[in-house]
Amino acid sequence: MTITRRSLIKRSSALALALSTPAIFRPSSARAQPWISKNGTIKLGVLFSQSGPLAVVENDSTQVVLFAIDEINANGGVAGMQVEPVVIDAKSDVKVYSEKISQLILSDRVISTIGGYTSASRRAVAPFVMARDHLFYYPTCYEGRECTQNVICTGPLANQHSQDLIPFMVQNFGKRVYFVGSNYIWPKESNKVARVWLEKVGGEVLGEDYVPIGGSEFAPIFNKIRQANPDFIFSTLIGDSDVAMHKQFLSEGFKADKMPIASLTTGEIEVRAMGAEAGAGHFLSAPYFQALDTPTNNRFVEKYLGSKYGGGGVTHYNMEETYLAVYFWKAGLEKALAQTGDIEAITPRMIRDASGGVTIGDEISPEGKVWIDPDNFNMWLRPKIGQCQGDGQFKIIKVADQHVGPNPFEIYPDRGVCKADGLHTPAGAIQKGVL
Repeated sequence: MTITRRSLIKRSSALALALSTPAIFRPSSARAQPWISKNGTIKLGVLFSQSGPLAVVENDSTQVVLFAIDEINANGGVAGMQVEPVVIDAKSDVKVYSEKISQLILSDRVISTIGGYTSASRRAVAPFVMARDHLFYYPTCYEGRECTQNVICTGPLANQHSQDLIPFMVQNFGKRVYFVGSNYIWPKESNKVARVWLEKVGGEVLGEDYVPIGGSEFAPIFNKIRQANPDFIFSTLIGDSDVAMHKQFLSEGFKADKMPIASLTTGEIEVRAMGAEAGAGHFLSAPYFQALDTPTNNRFVEKYLGSKYGGGGVTHYNMEETYLAVYFWKAGLEKALAQTGDIEAITPRMIRDASGGVTIGDEISPEGKVWIDPDNFNMWLRPKIGQCQGDGQFKIIKVADQHVGPNPFEIYPDRGVCKADGLHTPAGAIQKGVL
């Protein structure tokens, strides 16, 4: 299925309209009942795909949330209460995301939800989350250009991601690039941003192709690439398509040392699925790699892979950002409790508002110190670039000198600046819930 921005907006608008009807939106009963009961558990929604073409990545996200919750519960929980995960398989289907977020909020009454790997899934849940003034943690990279008051993102934005990768590839391999991505909003918007970085260093896009999510036929695209002969390929493919493209790159006779793939998504778990030979020599921009040699990461890798949740065999940046999301949620909840003094008075929005500036230090964060921006509620991080080696692990070859702040409107300065209360436009207006 091809997912377009127009179809998502139509779906989101329809959902928002449905939510405005009294039969579905019953604010009085929802407000009367506390989100957390002193005599119960603290429910946290977990909404990732455990089946379908995105499960290759998202299943590990589910597992690491459960791992983190076990850690938290073993250390006394939150305010002495145990955290109860409510897990739903989104089945790699945007419709399931939009349906199940309502179940988590209205029926299961989770205080927050962590989930999603695609911008399509985030945009599917956002209208309902915003309509209920709830809280959703999105733990992976995305295109930005949003300013909502109910979503916290723990993955890199373009100015923390491709802004370093594109100049690095041009400097080391050349200026001629071919774009290949999955057919939905994040790859298309990411490529739009990548063109800006490319133009700044005198680069040129020779071609741009997209395949459906889960698509696995790349022969026609490789024929075009062979004709164009770029210096490198810039990939925004995800899930099974990412795995298939790398395998076919190898079988088509292309060489990573001559025409490498530079990716924003191809980490250790994808390489494990495709085989190390298919991944070797290619590049990834990410804030985290399993090979990061720090005491905290070494401990995290050993403990996670040795647990019942570590069946994937590797750690990688998407699941590490998910791990961080759980601890950001815990810290935000504890901060909200300190402000209110009453666990039953806490609402999802209170956790969000308390989360601005919350820091996860080196002692917990495998990638090192990170924190939530108090204005746009994305994460400050240190970008890194790695090259896949013959054993399927990445050699880290570049680390940013300092933390880089998230800027969701980096290439759209005329739109305004995202603040905690909304998008502040040049005209002086404040727009809320900007998607």
